[in-house]
Amino acid sequence: MSKKVLLMGGTGAMGVYVAPRLIEMGYEVDVLSLDSVKSNVPGLRYLQGDAMQDDFLRPILANGYDAIIDFLIYHTARFPSRAELLLDSTDQMIYLSSYRVYADSTAPITEHSGRLLDVSPDEALRASDDYCIFKARGEDVLRASGKKNWTIVRPAVTFSKRRFQLVTLEANVVIERARSGKTVLLPETARTVEGTMTWAGDVARLMSRLVLNPRAMGETFTLSTAEHNPWGTIAEYYRDLIGLKYEWVDQEDFLRCIDPTGTNPAPRWQLEYDRLFRRVMDNRKVLEATGVKQEEFTSVYEGLRRELSALPRDVDWGETPINRNMDEYLRTRSK
Repeated sequence: MSKKVLLMGGTGAMGVYVAPRLIEMGYEVDVLSLDSVKSNVPGLRYLQGDAMQDDFLRPILANGYDAIIDFLIYHTARFPSRAELLLDSTDQMIYLSSYRVYADSTAPITEHSGRLLDVSPDEALRASDDYCIFKARGEDVLRASGKKNWTIVRPAVTFSKRRFQLVTLEANVVIERARSGKTVLLPETARTVEGTMTWAGDVARLMSRLVLNPRAMGETFTLSTAEHNPWGTIAEYYRDLIGLKYEWVDQEDFLRCIDPTGTNPAPRWQLEYDRLFRRVMDNRKVLEATGVKQEEFTSVYEGLRRELSALPRDVDWGETPINRNMDEYLRTRSK
């Protein structure tokens, strides 16, 4: 009988590649999604509903899954009860953390590198429920559970279908402005800082090979390529591939485009406590556990080329204040 895997929130940037990988490996896969999705793939089933609601989730878990990959986002207060439920319902729970938990490091980052929650001198950050903090607290919940049927994964910046990043900007700014012939503003402080971006298909390969892998139980893995590039190089990739026009500006001007009021600390924290950190990853642990070789990874340039060339022209990115703020900055400066 085939092993069964449940993907919670599995229609996102990574899940769209993880599900096919698992099917290829012979698993039966159920995917929970808020949207109605149909599947013609044998062994792949989509279940519509709100997985954040226990009343919806409990009957689903009664199906008996050998492994659960949880892509959902939980803030600090919500996760302990959810972790207990999932750990009691499966042989392996894979928890999606993030490489953003890591503090700055001059050496390549390993799974044992310091976390911001533990070592940051910024007391406000450590006391907050910022993304890098609640992800780390979720890790601690699993480690304190007294169980070992969990695996923590920390993906680096992962680009995928309709998910394209440049410093802290996402596709609704980067792609939309490129297609409109508008200039993207970028913080000068990030130009030469090395970052790690990984194609989602490669992240999915690593993640799928950790499923029910004895070497993964009770362990933490960084999911990323070892390739790293300055953000200035990534900007050049977008220029070459989609004609992106960009300009490096003062960091404070950039942040004002993200949050003109300056009342939300999250954009500054993401920039200063992640994208301005040297993100050079040592991925040997996950390569050894999965049997994947670094030379099998898709290069960042090729991955971007592949995904951008397949991106439909009619994608509606919706309205974003960042685009309006960048337009206003450029208009004001030109006067």
